[in-house]
Amino acid sequence: MNIKNIIEEKLSEVILNVYQLKDINLEVQENKTEFEGDFTIVTFPLVKQLKKNPESIAVELGEALTEQTELLESFNVIKGFLNVKVKNQFFVDQFRSINNDFDTIEKKNSTVMVEYSSPNTNKPLHLGHIRNNLLGFSVGQILKEAGYDVIKTQIINDRGIHICKSMLAWEKFGKGETPEVTDTKGDKFVGNYYVKFDQEYKKEISELVAQGISEEQAKKDAPLMKEAQKMLLDWENGDEKVRNLWNEMNAWVYKGFNETYKRLGVDFDQVQYESNTYILGKDLIQEGLDKGVLYQKEDGSVWCDLTEDGLDQKLLLRSDGTSVYMTQDLGTAVERFKQNDIQKLIYTVGNEQDYHFQVLFKILGKLGYSWADQLYHLSYGMVELPNGKMKSREGTVVDADDLMQEMHSTAKAKTIELGKLEGLSDEEKEVSYEIIGQAALKYFMLKVDPKKKMLFNPDESIDFNGNTGPFILYTYARIQSLLNNGNYEYKEVPEIEANQHEKEVIMLLSNYKGIVQKSAELLSPALVANYIYDLVKAYNSFYQTNNILKLEDENLKQFRLNLSDLTAKTIKKSLHLLGISTVNRM
Repeated sequence: MNIKNIIEEKLSEVILNVYQLKDINLEVQENKTEFEGDFTIVTFPLVKQLKKNPESIAVELGEALTEQTELLESFNVIKGFLNVKVKNQFFVDQFRSINNDFDTIEKKNSTVMVEYSSPNTNKPLHLGHIRNNLLGFSVGQILKEAGYDVIKTQIINDRGIHICKSMLAWEKFGKGETPEVTDTKGDKFVGNYYVKFDQEYKKEISELVAQGISEEQAKKDAPLMKEAQKMLLDWENGDEKVRNLWNEMNAWVYKGFNETYKRLGVDFDQVQYESNTYILGKDLIQEGLDKGVLYQKEDGSVWCDLTEDGLDQKLLLRSDGTSVYMTQDLGTAVERFKQNDIQKLIYTVGNEQDYHFQVLFKILGKLGYSWADQLYHLSYGMVELPNGKMKSREGTVVDADDLMQEMHSTAKAKTIELGKLEGLSDEEKEVSYEIIGQAALKYFMLKVDPKKKMLFNPDESIDFNGNTGPFILYTYARIQSLLNNGNYEYKEVPEIEANQHEKEVIMLLSNYKGIVQKSAELLSPALVANYIYDLVKAYNSFYQTNNILKLEDENLKQFRLNLSDLTAKTIKKSLHLLGISTVNRM
């Protein structure tokens, strides 16, 4: 329990003792160094109940806290706000407690599955996938730190008309070339044929429109689209030639995906494939028909009527017997709860799919699955670059690999310009450029609330000042240099008198576990990211205004080194929750 929590608890006891009021929670705010006192207590919620002015209530509470607890050294009242100065001993004890419990995690005995990434095998990962992967992976890390058991998973969309488009384009225009022969990363290689399909398809549509056919009809009649649809049916019917080509091209893509995941620093505990789970969804169709939850039209298609729930009628099985994405997601959800003892399932998917998940959860509830109310859609806003939106089929996507390489190059240029890594070997420098570039990318992506649309600017993200990954890494490296120069070893020290800068750092350090719990509850890594920035700002303020290594008082010097060490450990651990590594020299 941090100092703020202790004050809140004691305050509730005092309000009960003095005013006989239960369950009153007054707001306690941490003060910055320029304010008098360590905390401010907002008394206004009691004004109406007690029919007293806020000043007199604040004085009464200040006196009662002083008399009934060992917390306060002093207090003052300004315009009805109660400012309290907490006894030094509480800060020293709090610091010692944080140090002792640093690696302690209270287990929740609950397992959460987090799904993220889940790409299609017809194109490489792009900028949108980067936000998805970083968000899902970070949420998994935060949930673990909060005491949950976590299963990180993805379902690869390895079947469907999109995959058939890239397969058909390779078959028609590929002339037998392979990623190895063309020295192209496998996912990019297949993605190029997805773009090629779209280019040739548009040509066919234009030709048909020129013959007097409407554009809508031309899209249906274009030979390439008909061939792709036939290929999908052949795949579902197990055609050997189609299946062999499908296996070969998917293998190229998986190899490429794995290279991207490795560089991005994300991983998975489980992987599922739609080619296996779509059949499970089809099995549910009959179950739904038998229960009267679903109905069949004359053309054989199967639907779920959700109009009474404020939604629409949802197609689950086409008239030709092929399934849709919803069918597959139904089957996948059921399979996950069968195969794993999980209490919650989180889908990390962009907000353009909000409606899809409303429908999915509603249908699963109607089918009678009790765990349907334990499903959660972690909806996030789209990512844009300064030059606008992206379209995969037109080949205007910002490729994930290209962006990571750009971050590496920008980090290198900025670091050389500022002379940050002088004295390191060329190999050590390259490793540092990669860590700095990745930190810039990840921190910039994760410091924004997931629900918000974001504009990603690579140049802004690699600023060594302000709320950025490189600024935080630089502070961490500065502390490592301090500890090395001081030949630091942890030693307990007698009680010292903490100044306001030291108290502010201790208060922030004591908030770490509370921030992790709140971040896990809200599924928002942004809380962790902005917590690190607040901690780094407070530490830098302390560092710039206090001597450390030149101190003659050995106890105070040791305390400040201990404080610096715990700050560095907390920065490192917090960055780890965001998937960010650290560097010891900058």
